[in-house]
Amino acid sequence: MCRVLAYIGPDVPLENLLLRPENSLLNQALDPEGHPDLQLAGWGFGAWSEHLLAPERPLLYRRPMAAFYDDNAPGIIPSLQASTVLAHVRASAYEASVVLSDENCHPFSYEGSSWIIAQNGDLPSWRLLQRELLAHCKDEYLSQMAGDTDTEFLYVLLLSLLEGDDDASVQRAVEEMIRLVQRAMTDLDLVALAKFKVALVSPDRIIGVNAGLGHSGETWPEGDWLALRESGPGTDDYALSMLLEPLYYLMGRDIENDDTTYGFRDCTEEDATAVILASEPLTDSTEDWLRLDYGHIVFLENDGSTITRTVRTLDV
Repeated sequence: MCRVLAYIGPDVPLENLLLRPENSLLNQALDPEGHPDLQLAGWGFGAWSEHLLAPERPLLYRRPMAAFYDDNAPGIIPSLQASTVLAHVRASAYEASVVLSDENCHPFSYEGSSWIIAQNGDLPSWRLLQRELLAHCKDEYLSQMAGDTDTEFLYVLLLSLLEGDDDASVQRAVEEMIRLVQRAMTDLDLVALAKFKVALVSPDRIIGVNAGLGHSGETWPEGDWLALRESGPGTDDYALSMLLEPLYYLMGRDIENDDTTYGFRDCTEEDATAVILASEPLTDSTEDWLRLDYGHIVFLENDGSTITRTVRTLDV
């Protein structure tokens, strides 16, 4: 699966998030701790900062190559700082049908929405599922679809289902998206394991989703993800473990004073001024990382002085 990193907090040099730390997102493309494969199919980031000429819009950068081979990154990233970031390295099957292009790299950003999206997930047979799902997609978003990935199609579907930008509206849209996908899979006899490990980001907000469908299309598959992982790559149990594993987030303060380890100064949650959401813990010590368990959604927001956090169980 792909790797995702989202950040909100004080303006920090972008290289402190993407380049300098030993387990940086770019290094995860070559040596991910929680995934057996290299992430070679592209990478990208979106960033907001009041220092950009258009601070209300994300600066979007995407390249269809392994992140650690991108010779533009060391020249561009050290010149940027940001208060909201969503970055992604893309994994995909090593086969001729996989299209490597800018348009297929995350994150995706459309006119008419403040949300951008990236995920480390998978929707099998998504092209066929469109027979049932296109009826729920709005033309204003469908007309902007430029790539050939399941994530971008889910982005179209999710934006089409949104009735507002508040937390409750986003949760309802996510839940409805999962129900529609499950129904389409059943109706078209295409039931399969699907992963929706999504980061939705807009200025000063991160919404993390850890959900999906099991091998039989169930929304709440059973199993211990660590025990299932022991079966090894290529097995059904291993695939299920990848679905059930948590996402992680780290809250703290004074990250702007650390440039090598994603270090925060310890503080109470009420005093936290920044947060990172990631596919896997990004530091050697994992004890401070909070888990977003399967079947849950987390709402993280920077209110200008502290980070607020709300975790809810998805009703699917």
